[in-house]
Amino acid sequence: MSQALGLLETKGLISLVQGVDAMLKAANVELVGPMKSVGSALVSATIVGDVAAVKAAIDAGAQSASAFGEVVSAHVIARPAEELSKSILKAPAAKK
Repeated sequence: MSQALGLLETKGLISLVQGVDAMLKAANVELVGPMKSVGSALVSATIVGDVAAVKAAIDAGAQSASAFGEVVSAHVIARPAEELSKSILKAPAAKK
């Protein structure tokens, strides 16, 4: 089973939440890490799963999110390089 990363970026949190809900219901994928605020009202979420599931989930999420706001980007990276996966999936450092 090939792994893939899926990234959904929207303008506004409501559209992202709607999109993430659709992605998780559409295919066997996992949301990794928290949804992130990029700035200027841009927010993003990352999912992982096999390539076909991630593609299906991103398509469903982008379609659903677009009904509630602006989808800035919806992208699938099939079989990402190990270094990319580590940096994207890395847990944030604990605050002291």
